[in-house]
Amino acid sequence: MSVGSWLDRWGDWLLALALTVSVEVELWANSASLVVTGGRIPLAFLVAIPTGSLAWRRKAPIAALAAMTGAIAVIGFLISHPNGLPVELFIAPIVGFYSVGANCEERVGLIASGSAIAVVAFARLLQNAVEGHAHARPGAWLVFAAAWLVGHDLRRRRRQVVGLRDHAAMLEREREEKARAAVAEERGRIARELHDVVAHSVSVMVVQAQAGPRLIDRPRDATAAFQSIEASGREALVELRRLLGVLRTADEQLAIGPQPGLGSLDSLVEQVREAGLPVELRIEGDRVQLPPGVDLSAYRIVQEALTNTLKHAGSAEAVVSIRYRASLLELEIKDNGAGGPASVNGSGQGLIGMRERVALYGGELKAGRRDDTPGYAVRARLPLGGGVT
Repeated sequence: MSVGSWLDRWGDWLLALALTVSVEVELWANSASLVVTGGRIPLAFLVAIPTGSLAWRRKAPIAALAAMTGAIAVIGFLISHPNGLPVELFIAPIVGFYSVGANCEERVGLIASGSAIAVVAFARLLQNAVEGHAHARPGAWLVFAAAWLVGHDLRRRRRQVVGLRDHAAMLEREREEKARAAVAEERGRIARELHDVVAHSVSVMVVQAQAGPRLIDRPRDATAAFQSIEASGREALVELRRLLGVLRTADEQLAIGPQPGLGSLDSLVEQVREAGLPVELRIEGDRVQLPPGVDLSAYRIVQEALTNTLKHAGSAEAVVSIRYRASLLELEIKDNGAGGPASVNGSGQGLIGMRERVALYGGELKAGRRDDTPGYAVRARLPLGGGVT
């Protein structure tokens, strides 16, 4: 148990015990200076009420305050001391008034504290009238009122902190829900696109299979047709497996027409240039035939990165680098603008969409500010292996 938890549980009891022992010691040790009416033993029980009530100052603050102020009002008539009541009987109500302000609703606490101050003030005035001199510290009820105000202000601030914490938690939940919705939407989009890729591969297989009977007398052509069918079937199985892995949303109307790939980059770059963003396209390595899904995802990543550069980079220039490796495709889209990073746009893409596409093929994605110069860079690595055997 931590020190804070221990004090929350036992701190009030420890305070009550310390003040009770202190006031009892003063009652019995200062027998010469204290003039007691009615005997010390009954008074010993009576003086323990104000200090002992502090043990319940947070659980029952009004009851504790009522007990201590009532007891103090009576004690004032039973003890005569040159310096007034023991200091412990002054500390206890200060803590009691503070506790009412800190733990009770404003209206209830104000009524309870005002009534207690009235009792203390009336008892002191009555005692002065009876004995002809004051035993109370001047303005004690003003100190009690100040203690209540301090507690009330603390309670108000504590409620503000709780409200801000709840509001922050609500905003965090909303952010997570929006992120989950964006991921689900993007996965649905990817699944629909992969559906088209699989449908195209199956269509090719059907056409080639239909031509099979006419190629029986031409073994070389028949062998090539069967090899093409096999390759198309493997690609379809790979994409179908990925499709089943990312499908999370209900089917929507599928797009009609061929899906784009890196072969369409020249057209994309031209469109971006016409929109006002100068783009340089660099191709490194020998172009190879990419799996349809990888080809589509690579195109979408470049498209989304350039779209975000248009939106956020301001006056800038961009460079798109496509690197063909032996078993890896590397994409790098960088700009020299001063705008913000890629975000989630209205169609649910952005960094979330890029990460989903790269993760689908077991690749890597890095996006952030450039270290060497102002601007933003998106770097993606897509493995080219993973075919079904």
